[in-house]
Amino acid sequence: MLAVRNGEQLNDVLFGDAGIAAALKPGAVVILTSTVGVPAVTEVAERLREQQVELVDAPLSGGPLRAGEGDLLIVVGATETARGKAQPVLDLLASTLSVVGDKAGDGQALKTVNQLLCGVHIAAAAEALALAEALGLDQERTLEALQAGAAGSFMLANRGPRMLQAYDDDRAEVLSRLDIFVKDMGIVSKAARDYALPTPVASAAEQLYLLGQAAGLGAADDSAVIKAVAPYRSTRMPSSSA
Repeated sequence: MLAVRNGEQLNDVLFGDAGIAAALKPGAVVILTSTVGVPAVTEVAERLREQQVELVDAPLSGGPLRAGEGDLLIVVGATETARGKAQPVLDLLASTLSVVGDKAGDGQALKTVNQLLCGVHIAAAAEALALAEALGLDQERTLEALQAGAAGSFMLANRGPRMLQAYDDDRAEVLSRLDIFVKDMGIVSKAARDYALPTPVASAAEQLYLLGQAAGLGAADDSAVIKAVAPYRSTRMPSSSA
């Protein structure tokens, strides 16, 4: 079972100088739990297939909070034979296991869609809370009110409280790095370009993560993207007189 950052690490751990692929026996399966994109996975799956080894494409979704509660979603793309071999491990990891296709790459495809939504939701939450402060609203009360209405979402509930701490480096806990969403939104953008599909909202969100990384926030929690929207705490602007 592998958890890597990107396609380059996946290739290195399998086929690099100290790669493990050469030690795998025919009939073995490799379970990949990371988000690396469809092209990287299909290429690796083909190379493993030459050794009679199958890749189970099983990216995780849910983040550290849901992982700690045993509440992860795993989306799986793999042959029926490979899934059968991997099933005991997958059952231990997932509260929800969704088979989305019968080949490696199908899991990455669905996870790409998932990350589009997650990335947009986090960026939108950052803009909303920054606007609330600029309007002179109490951010904690705003967050509580939003969660009770139609604007509520998992990402707002999960990242919102951390966004309120983002300006205090001593309190900010890193649960999901900002530069991971730079990588993931890059995967989303590439997939959209490959299929000539316009994704203007996702592209705008990607720019916020890139701005955050350029500002030195790549290793910070992804909730720090609020500082790409509002680098400093806002001061309410006086109302204009008629």
